[in-house]
Amino acid sequence: MKWALLSVWDKTGIVDLARELAGQKYNIMSSGGTGKALAAAGIRYTEVSSYTGFPEMMDGRVKTLHPRVHGGLLGRRQIDDAVMAKHGINRIDLLVVNLYPFEAMSQKDLDLENLIEFIDIGGPAMIRAAAKNYRDVAVVVDPADYPAVLAAIKSGGISEEQRLGLAKKVFARTAAYDAAISNYLQRLDSPFPPTLSLQYTHGRPLRYGENPHQMAAVYGTSGIAGAEPLQGKQMSYNNYLDVNAGVALLREFDDAAAVIVKHNNPCGVATGTDVLDAYLTARDVDPVSAYGSVVSVNREVTKAFAEEICGTFVEVIVAPKFSADALKVMKKKENMRVLLLPDRCEADEVRAIDGGILVQRTPAYQEHWQVITDRDPTADEMMALQLAWKVCKHTKSNTIIFADQKRTLGIGAGQMSRVDSAKIAISKACGSLKGSAVASDAFLPFPDTLEVAAEAGATALVQPGGSIRDKEVIDAANRLHMAMVFTGVRYFRH
Repeated sequence: MKWALLSVWDKTGIVDLARELAGQKYNIMSSGGTGKALAAAGIRYTEVSSYTGFPEMMDGRVKTLHPRVHGGLLGRRQIDDAVMAKHGINRIDLLVVNLYPFEAMSQKDLDLENLIEFIDIGGPAMIRAAAKNYRDVAVVVDPADYPAVLAAIKSGGISEEQRLGLAKKVFARTAAYDAAISNYLQRLDSPFPPTLSLQYTHGRPLRYGENPHQMAAVYGTSGIAGAEPLQGKQMSYNNYLDVNAGVALLREFDDAAAVIVKHNNPCGVATGTDVLDAYLTARDVDPVSAYGSVVSVNREVTKAFAEEICGTFVEVIVAPKFSADALKVMKKKENMRVLLLPDRCEADEVRAIDGGILVQRTPAYQEHWQVITDRDPTADEMMALQLAWKVCKHTKSNTIIFADQKRTLGIGAGQMSRVDSAKIAISKACGSLKGSAVASDAFLPFPDTLEVAAEAGATALVQPGGSIRDKEVIDAANRLHMAMVFTGVRYFRH
């Protein structure tokens, strides 16, 4: 008969698994809480302590760390049979273990002394041993794999290819587990530890990267990284970037809003009575750039919205909900990706550079809007400033945004000169800029950008402030009868 050792923290499915294994003539060995669960279900098993001849000790810290356990996992068939027989070591053919939940417990308000008790020792040791000996031992660390393992056992046995696949999951799991412990302990002394370990799961290859000659993959199980289209082609590398940019900006709005993104920059943003109204307004800001764009909205997509969006080539549409009728309409655009708006995932921003990475974290902060000109903005100007500022925050630097109370009017992004950004925004304006508001992602070092904006018709401007020439810019605003607000916060996006 074969032996299976079961020792799990997460008891999901373990009783059913044990019952099926017993039916397949496996001897079952277990201990601790897992053993109690099996006993409560009437499943016979051998207690680990009775097999090793040593009791569980030190409040359960030591129970499976024994040669009769690890010898059964590491022993090579045919090669080590004699020594195993000499020392009464049974072959363990199947090991089922999941680890103490350190990651989850580290998110709770535990002191270090209590948290340390959730660092598993015996579990990682056993699963690494079994994975190393995958040619002879199958090891399962994920309850989601129980059905496939049982199916293989019932159909003649777990193949070597399957055992290798299970072993790969073991080493990925122990790597993530050790990384979580290391990162937590090192961050006790510093918000950014000297050694940072990162691991992302659910890797899926993409057709190519930013360009067809580049290779790419996406990793992650939540947020935008984990999102899969309800319909349409596989998401591309650039789709993920644009969805990420669009959704980040969309989350700035509570009112019904639409954000249209092209090449990682917004090309049209608007609010409206509903998202169809907002979308039509945003699209008309720059209809040329809206072709082949990514559209994000923060309300349900209806049939009427679907019919409208199908009239334009759109790469991706993102929304929190789609009506059944809308999905039927959009099926005629079989290549258009339809994506559910995912929940926000708070995480550090990580960017690769030659030889390493940059890690950035945005702690809680507060803007301090202060009118610094002789004239206060009117209520309409203040609404327009607020909209322009939200868009400015999510547009590549240097950026200048013209807006009214409901939409962007002109967007100038990614220029080395702020004046050039203003001129581009003016040249792309969808209508008159008379009475518009302007936002700049960083301070104005000279009055020239403000003067260009005023000449185009803008009457209010928002910027961080903080230049040594702030007084010159304020004097120019007063001379031009413009209202100006300083926020105290800069929004560079490189």
